[in-house]
Amino acid sequence: MSRLVQISGKEMCKLLGKLGFSAVHQVGSHVRLVHPDGRRTVVPVHGNEDLTIGLLREILKQAEISRKDYERLRR
Repeated sequence: MSRLVQISGKEMCKLLGKLGFSAVHQVGSHVRLVHPDGRRTVVPVHGNEDLTIGLLREILKQAEISRKDYERLRR
């Protein structure tokens, strides 16, 4: 299995937006995103810093997005 390609928090918010997630709340640099079906996650947006691999994996898990879908959407 290939490594996940890291992206910034801003890019992750845009990617999740394409999937129907919407930002409902923001405290400082942390954005809460919710999907109409109940899925939710928090994405830290620290400028253009890339998300760490562990955090990226956790966001994908909470949003119920497969690695394959992530790679497809990222391009």
